[in-house]
Amino acid sequence: MEKHILSILIVTLFAITIFMVSHFFALNISPSILFSSIVMVSIYVIISFEIIHRTSIVIFGALILLIASLLAGSIQPKETLHFVIEVIDFNTIGLLLGMMVIVAILGETGVFNWVGVKAIRLSRGNLWKLMIILCVFTAITSMFVDNVTIILLMVPVTLTVFRALKISPIPFILGQTLSCNIGGAATLIGDPTNIIIGSAANIDFTSFFLYMAPPILVTFVLGMVLLKIIFRNELKTIVNISGKFKDVDEKSLIKDKSLLQSCIIVLAGVIFLFVIHGAIGIEASVIALGGASILLIITRTHVEKILQEVDWATLIFFAGLFIVVGILEEVGLIALLGKILIGITGGEPWLTFHSVIWISAITSGFIENIPFTTTMVPIIEILNSSTSINSLFGSLNISPLWWALALGAGLGGNGTWIGSSAGVVAVGISLKYGHKISFIRWFKIGFPFMILTVALGSVILMLITWLSL
Repeated sequence: MEKHILSILIVTLFAITIFMVSHFFALNISPSILFSSIVMVSIYVIISFEIIHRTSIVIFGALILLIASLLAGSIQPKETLHFVIEVIDFNTIGLLLGMMVIVAILGETGVFNWVGVKAIRLSRGNLWKLMIILCVFTAITSMFVDNVTIILLMVPVTLTVFRALKISPIPFILGQTLSCNIGGAATLIGDPTNIIIGSAANIDFTSFFLYMAPPILVTFVLGMVLLKIIFRNELKTIVNISGKFKDVDEKSLIKDKSLLQSCIIVLAGVIFLFVIHGAIGIEASVIALGGASILLIITRTHVEKILQEVDWATLIFFAGLFIVVGILEEVGLIALLGKILIGITGGEPWLTFHSVIWISAITSGFIENIPFTTTMVPIIEILNSSTSINSLFGSLNISPLWWALALGAGLGGNGTWIGSSAGVVAVGISLKYGHKISFIRWFKIGFPFMILTVALGSVILMLITWLSL
């Protein structure tokens, strides 16, 4: 009952805030925008307090917004199906589905148990060393492979390790996901948001890496320090646990070597195509689904069994979330953010630079960063055309506002688990294995983590930009 009352209070306070902001900036907010704002906040509040399952409330929220848009005339009845299909990012859905199938087949080989034992022996049972090993590996690989793929591969490993140790894996899953989002922000292909930005601004791989790698490297170091502080009690509870694995025969952990070989070949091919998919022009979803279909055929795996391992609830959640954000964009709510941004900064270049970072970071914590980044692209283009901003940043080949968007959207997704694809997938996989990560628990750790890492990253990025002028 207390959760319900608190939820009503939060939504009411938000409605009052919207009214005050619109009055201050002299914005004419339509009833559609106000209603959509309240529904959006209600969805996230209900998810945060876990009053209703996240998939159920997102789908229901999408339905409410769709009906409201039809009544308001924002969407025509005959265009409803076309609109829904258009706003859902099937590239993301297909990527997730394909990788879930590949990982499910890979899991049949027993390789996750083998990797878990290897990680434990390498760390010599020290939990802090194990955290470093898992986070560093995850961050580095996420620079060159989509971070959703990395989470799909690494979280089962973590769950396997800690199931054997009889220790909660949640601190390590959180650490890996936070590190994955940081690492993915360093390169053009590490995060879907970067691909969107690179395409819009015509940024090549080398330029992206030279600008983003330095702030991301420093940010990652800070992130590891923060993880050490946040999980100091969990990491020192047991420091010598390697004895449990002394008598384990590593070779016996691999159940099917032939299947493992097939999985490695297909997975290697999929990852290679991910790396070059920008050059060859094939979407990541096609590559993932193609790899999954090839693996299903050559291994003759029981299809029904593998499909049972797919996290359908997470896929439906993503679809519903895309519909919600698509409607918010259609009614003009997200575009309103751009007007507020211009009103706040007055076109001052450095103030705009930092405003883009922080608005992107905080908003990406609550709105999945892929559709948010897509919506921000035209806003950044408008800001870049400003005379005052162009007078300072115009001498650079690439406007610093694009780097600001990349940093904010990439690191901002760590604020909550719904802020990034990797977070949603990590929570979904964990829940399937019986480890529930609530919205509040993630928020208490992820949001302060995000604020501090974004603060440091923004300073480093500003220095790099200043030196380039």
